[in-house]
Amino acid sequence: MEAEQQVARHYGRSGIEQVFLDALRAVGKDIDHLAPADLSGADEFHLGGPAATAELARNLGLGPDTHLLDVGCGIGGPARHIAAAQGCRVTGIDLTAEFVEAAEGLTGRCGLSGRALFHQGSALAMPFPDGAFDAATLIHVGMNIADKAALFAEVRRVLKPGARFGVYDVMRVGEGELPYPMPWAATPDTSFVEPPEAYRRLLREAGFTIEAEHDRSALALRLGREMRERAAAQGPSPLGPHLLMGPGAPQRVGNVMSAVDRGLIAPVEMVAQAG
Repeated sequence: MEAEQQVARHYGRSGIEQVFLDALRAVGKDIDHLAPADLSGADEFHLGGPAATAELARNLGLGPDTHLLDVGCGIGGPARHIAAAQGCRVTGIDLTAEFVEAAEGLTGRCGLSGRALFHQGSALAMPFPDGAFDAATLIHVGMNIADKAALFAEVRRVLKPGARFGVYDVMRVGEGELPYPMPWAATPDTSFVEPPEAYRRLLREAGFTIEAEHDRSALALRLGREMRERAAAQGPSPLGPHLLMGPGAPQRVGNVMSAVDRGLIAPVEMVAQAG
């Protein structure tokens, strides 16, 4: 419980929606009539951004009849992206109350409130009945959860048999000390990065069969390089990771990209099916 409280404090700060609205006005957007793409992926707090979300959604085979659970939904970026692109219904849950509040507000401004709903709560004890969902995603969340066995068991509980579970987490793939602060943790105290083999084992033990696995390091490094080149040529965009991470964003982003480039960690996608 204490770890969860520390994680919530790490992410939480008041006025997140207003910070985004001010940035959107600065780039000329009509904040009363937004589309998910207007946020330029600044609301997708993971390596690879919307491109990685699109790949995961495609590999899960989502469609209009799917009710998707997004575990650790943040401010709702992936949920809005998937609801708009795949036409499915999305329910998000996140530990951080300020994230859920921002998710609801931004989703309403995108006209998607009927297709994407959000709840505040723990991924280890979700307020949903057994077998409620057709699919689930976990996008850059496991690094903050030590008890992944309990996490995967809880996800399996709320999924229908045969449902797909898409995990997209930063995983340990090489030896060496990780530089902190990272986007998900200021210190190692709330950072629980595990190797892919640990995920495979724990998913199997929770009742999942792994169907596919993809390392997205090349995508993340390419998009990071392109973002730096745009910033050098045009100046920093008002819509960027600083909106969620604050003034420490350059150091946090630099640390995670350096660790990926050095082969210490990798953003890895796994698609598993519930037995």
